[in-house]
Parts: sequence; C-alpha cells; structure tokens
Amino acid sequence: MINHLSTKTLFILVLNLCLCTFLFPAPLPVSARLQRLHHQLNNNGSLGFLVIGDWGRKGWYNQSQVAIQMGIIADKLDIDFVVSTGDNFYDDGLTGVDDPAFDESFKYVYAARSLQKQWYTVLGNHDYRGDVEAQLAPMLRERDSRWRCLRSFIVNTDVAELFFVDTTPFVNMYFEDPKDHKYDWRGILPREVYLTNLVKDLRLALSESKAKWKIVVGHHGIRTTGHHCDTPELVTQLLPILEEYEVDFYVNGHDHCLEHVSCQDSKIRFLTSGAGSKAWLEENKPHESCGVKFFHHGQGFMSMKLTKNTARFVFYDVFGKPLHRWKTSLKKLHTSI
Repeated sequence: MINHLSTKTLFILVLNLCLCTFLFPAPLPVSARLQRLHHQLNNNGSLGFLVIGDWGRKGWYNQSQVAIQMGIIADKLDIDFVVSTGDNFYDDGLTGVDDPAFDESFKYVYAARSLQKQWYTVLGNHDYRGDVEAQLAPMLRERDSRWRCLRSFIVNTDVAELFFVDTTPFVNMYFEDPKDHKYDWRGILPREVYLTNLVKDLRLALSESKAKWKIVVGHHGIRTTGHHCDTPELVTQLLPILEEYEVDFYVNGHDHCLEHVSCQDSKIRFLTSGAGSKAWLEENKPHESCGVKFFHHGQGFMSMKLTKNTARFVFYDVFGKPLHRWKTSLKKLHTSI
C-alpha cells in the first residue's frame, strides 16, 4: 500500500511539473540579435538620406517648420530614406499602439510627398519612459508603412551599411538614479546579458562587413561638446569596437543641436543631429581631446550623400539654409586623422 501511494504521489508530482512547464514556460534568454534589412538604392548608384532626432512634439517648438524644410531638401536630393536618432515621442514615449501622438507627431507632421520613404528609427531615453513595445509593434506599420523601429538592426545598401544600436540600456543613470521617471525595461532584463549579446553581435556584424562605408547610428553621443557631453559607457564599451573595425561615421541625437566633431586620436567623424524640435540654445563646451568643426544650437537636420568613393553631408537650419558642408573621399578619410 505504501509503495502504491508513493508511486501515485510521484506520478502526480511529475504531471504537475509538466503542466507548469507547459503553461508557464521559462523566459527565453534575452537577445540583442541584429536583424538585417536590405534597402534598394536609386538607379544612379548613390545613397541619399536625411537624419533627424529628438523631434516628436506634435508640431510644436518648430517641429513643423523643420519638417517643411526636410520635405524641400528631400525632394531636391531624391533621398532613399530617413534616419531617426531617437526620442521620437515626448515627453514619455507612446502610451500604446493606439496613441494619437503617433499621428500628431509623425504621420501628419512629415506629410511631404518626398518624405514618404522608409524611416529607420532607434529608441531614445524618452521613448523608454513610455510603452516601448508600442513603438516596436508591427501594428504601427499598418498605421503608417514608413515606420520601421527596432532596438538594434542593420540596413544594408550597395554603397554603405548602417548599424543601428540601442544605446539607452548602456547608460547607468537610467537604472541607478531614474529620479521621478519610470522606464519600460521589458526585453532588456537581465541587463548584463542584453548588453553582452548586443556588443557581441555588433562586433560580429562589423567584422563581417565588406561595405565601402560603415555608419553606426545611436541615440546617445560618444564624442560631443553638447549639453550631455560624452557618454562614458559608450566611450568604454562601444568606441573601441568602432575604432577596431574602422567605422567612418557615428551619428546620434540626444543633444538638441547640430554638431560635427573630429578627434585627434580617431578617424571616426562624430555627427549629432538632435535638433528636430525643441532646442536648448546653449553654447557648446570645450572638449579635451576633440575639435569642433561645426556647432549650431538651434533647430535643424542633416543630409548625407554617399557614393562608392565619396561622402558628403550638410547641416541645415530651421529655414532650410545650409550651415555647414563637408566632403571627403574614402581613401582620404582612412589615411588622415
């Protein structure tokens, strides 16, 4: 009788364990795998795109005026797509996939025909304060097919590869001292695993890249003289990888300005385009190891044009006036510091 009860009890325990495993499976390991997207270029073989960041304010703070000028420049350049460097919806991201702010800050503002191209978008720290999964949801693409927002991913073209990196989880302050803000860390935790995977996948992708031009896009600055200054976590964890695999440009937002920085110890050009709406009107700060080729503390955006051998970018103000132009050849960029 005792043996019979023991066997029955064991059977029940095993059955319960199986049911629990089926109904409540263990969480999948966190992954930051970089999805690869291919973008077909125009017939002329060049790549053209605009870069805008820190913009989503329902048209306020000159967002609408910047958008109008973007439409004019995009038409002249016949761009292939638009890059957004994050902080897409202020102040606290989206509340969900049905949030009207998506239309009010994106769809209705960037309505020019020339801007009806793919938008490749990363998340900023303000986006993480809302429903971060909403911005990543395929349902938003049903509301506007231009929208393509992923945590980290690669856009491959015949001329260049763009590596989009989710930089917010690198920043210690958001975890250790968030103040009154609440961040949506779904898909990030455990943080150490997420960051380890992201760094590993970025290193692998850069090492395998045969692109003529390598461009890394993130929200936070690595080298900047703007309000936020350098991001120490990115200087330590990302910059050495970018240097090792000869990245040509690092493009970011976060600082509400337009900026071109060149450093003595780096061949990378650091470009900030975070002036899509509210600007802080603050002067830039000195940098101990880098020089400022250009700095503008008002609203505006940036264009980039690449061929297999040349790269050029232009910064524009809120009136569409070109403020700073720069051009280089692939050979010159990689043989001069």
